[in-house]
Amino acid sequence: MKDLTKGKPIRLILLFAVPLFVGQLFQLFYSLADTRIVGQTLGDEALAAVGATTTLSDMLLSFLNGLTNGFAIVIATCFGAKDERQMKKAMGGTILLGSCCAVVLSGLCLLNMSGLLKLLNISPELFAAARGYIGIVIAGLLAATLYNICAAMLRAIGDSFTPLLFLILAAFLNIAMDYGFILCLHTGVEGAAYATVIAQAFASAYCLWKLCRIEVLAEKRKAAKWRLHAGLCGKLIYLGLPMAFQNLVIAIGGMIVQTVVNSFGVAFIAGYTATCKLYGILEVAATSYGFAMVTYTGQNLGAGKTDRIKEGTRIGVLIGVLTSFAITGLMFLFGRNILGLFISADAAQGSQAAVVAWRFLRIMSSFLWVLYILHIVRSVIQGMGNTVIPLVSGIFEFI
Repeated sequence: MKDLTKGKPIRLILLFAVPLFVGQLFQLFYSLADTRIVGQTLGDEALAAVGATTTLSDMLLSFLNGLTNGFAIVIATCFGAKDERQMKKAMGGTILLGSCCAVVLSGLCLLNMSGLLKLLNISPELFAAARGYIGIVIAGLLAATLYNICAAMLRAIGDSFTPLLFLILAAFLNIAMDYGFILCLHTGVEGAAYATVIAQAFASAYCLWKLCRIEVLAEKRKAAKWRLHAGLCGKLIYLGLPMAFQNLVIAIGGMIVQTVVNSFGVAFIAGYTATCKLYGILEVAATSYGFAMVTYTGQNLGAGKTDRIKEGTRIGVLIGVLTSFAITGLMFLFGRNILGLFISADAAQGSQAAVVAWRFLRIMSSFLWVLYILHIVRSVIQGMGNTVIPLVSGIFEFI
């Protein structure tokens, strides 16, 4: 556990954000490993089948992540205020509420899978592979959610390093199983989904075990207080739902774009998918700074140190803008070569996909600085307990 209410803000924010940054890179390895191995070994049609459903899984995970990150604001505030009793209750409520929501959402989607894929405008030649892949990913939604719950709770009490260790192990496990399922067992795109879900289950189980060994939560478990408290439950939902719907609204916008993309053919879908996967890496520092600012703001709010919040916000924005400029420069220099890692070099279709991907990447990279400012400022507002203003900003982003 780390107290962010004392010390120089720039040092605290950077030290807290770096493990988050590295951890999210390894988390992206789950999907990037799938993309590269599927694209290079199974071809562009298989890559298109995976890419055509990515926005659906991203939407579900974004909703659940928003929910649990909103819950974690309560934990961070209690930690800053040194209110251990309330923090214990918030931890138990976060695990129970988050897990229940994941199970319900996963079940509803599996029951309506065909309808969801039709809404995405999946072409007939991709439908079977897309259904097989996304069905397995959604069935394993609880594993990914449990990891994100534990990671959010650890971040709230100032620990951004422990989740990193689990993700590194899980990332290598995911890559090994990708090759095993696809190349040795010949399971097709379903194998990539199995590898991702198993790796996420490993990370979540290990992370939960480690979390329960922390003294604060271990005492809670022994006291048999793993239950929902009505008043606290309402507060968790009040903070979590707007963040969940904010992410949902933005993700729905992405799904709408995906339905249009899915009507342009395999080469276009493959190129779009390749850039989206790479762009996920470019966003990692922005979301890492955002997570750091939520925890930093929440703890200092609980401690009543509003001047530190103001100073931290200014420093956070500056760091974010400088980071985005550096990443943009790297993409213009090396982006075309990096995209080649995800696109098959086979024949004309791969060449067309590369043209689409490079054009898309140049435009997205040019405006990266806007995204970084948005993540940081919005996270500060969320950390102060106001999740409605960020929801409104999400609606504008959707429009």
